[in-house]
Amino acid sequence: MIGIVDYNMGNLASVINAFAKVGIDAKLESDPSKLNQYDKLILPGVGAFADAMEHLKENGMDEAIVAYAQTGKPLLGICLGMQLLFDSSQEFGTTRGLGLIPGNVVAFDKTKFDHKLKVPHMGWNELFVQKNTPLFSGLKKDFYLYFVHSFHAECNDQYTIGKTHYGYEFVSAVQNKNVYGIQPHPEKSHENGLKIIENFAKL
Repeated sequence: MIGIVDYNMGNLASVINAFAKVGIDAKLESDPSKLNQYDKLILPGVGAFADAMEHLKENGMDEAIVAYAQTGKPLLGICLGMQLLFDSSQEFGTTRGLGLIPGNVVAFDKTKFDHKLKVPHMGWNELFVQKNTPLFSGLKKDFYLYFVHSFHAECNDQYTIGKTHYGYEFVSAVQNKNVYGIQPHPEKSHENGLKIIENFAKL
C-alpha cells in the first residue's frame, strides 16, 4: 500500500486519481504513528514552505517522515514536497526543512532572466535526466512535465537526477538513496507523469 501524507498542503485528490489511473491503491494518511504501515510514501505539497513545515510539526509528522525515510522504504516528495526534503528554504526568511537531502531552496534569480520570463515558473517544460534512475525508467532522456513554482532547489550533483532550464538551469529532480523528489507535478503531466508514478509504485 502507498501512503499519501495528508497535512492540508497538497492537491491530494489529483495525486490519488493519478495512482488510480495506473491501477494502484493509495491512501491518505494524517496519523504520523501509522506511516510505517505503508510500503511507500508520497509527500505532496502546494503553497509556502514555512506553512508546510508548521503543519508537519503540529502533530509530529515531520519526525515521522524522517523516521520513515530511515527505514529504507521509498519516499517521494512532489513539488513543495520535494523542497521540504532539503535542509532549508529562503522563502519568507530561512526555514529549516526535513534534512533528508543536503541542499537548500532559493528563489528564482530574476536578474538572470530575459524580459519575457515570469515567476512563478508555470506550464510545461523539459526535464533533462542526469542519471539512470528507476524513477524515470521507460522515459526518454528529456521529456515534458507540468511545473508551478517560484522557488527551486540547489544541491550537489551527487543528488541530482533531473535538471530543467527556465532562465537558467536548475535542479528539478533529486535522489538520496531511497528518498526521491520531483519539482514538477507528475499527477498533472499526463502520460509522462503517470509513468513516473507507476515507476515509483514498482520500486
